[in-house]
Amino acid sequence: MAELSLSSQKAGGAHGRQKKNIRVDLTAMVDLAFLLITFFMLTTTLSKPKAMDLAMPVGPQKEAVGPSRSFTVCIGKNNQVMWYLGELKNPIISPTITGFNKDGIRKALLETGKMVRDKAGKNMIVLVKPSDHSVYNDLVNVLDELNITNVATYAIVDIDKQDISMLKQKGIY
Repeated sequence: MAELSLSSQKAGGAHGRQKKNIRVDLTAMVDLAFLLITFFMLTTTLSKPKAMDLAMPVGPQKEAVGPSRSFTVCIGKNNQVMWYLGELKNPIISPTITGFNKDGIRKALLETGKMVRDKAGKNMIVLVKPSDHSVYNDLVNVLDELNITNVATYAIVDIDKQDISMLKQKGIY
């Protein structure tokens, strides 16, 4: 219970000062503090986890994908990627080095995707191949670009020896 008690005592001396003892009960203040803490804990919204949906295949693939639909992105060092369309031995579009700027991988994905859709009538399939010298942030950037450009089918696969040698030739391995 809240209580405020005042008691006065005369102190000795010539001036006749009184000494007052004040006692304040802070029970109500503590109750109010806990009510406010509880209110703010229950009404605040916690930050949502940021996660990217990734669909994995259930079983073996039934049809083979032609090289005219396979778009390969090899992630190198220094925030650079190498991309090509088709097989590396006989590419439809030769290997090109680009970055993550506005004229980089996004433009290549949009233009090549439109070209493949017009020629084959189906969407392209993107193969993402991170190298040993790439960083995790670059892989996330590539996945973001695939999400932004609405590429529905992509896979993260191991990089081939031929791709590694091409990255070395281009100077980004």
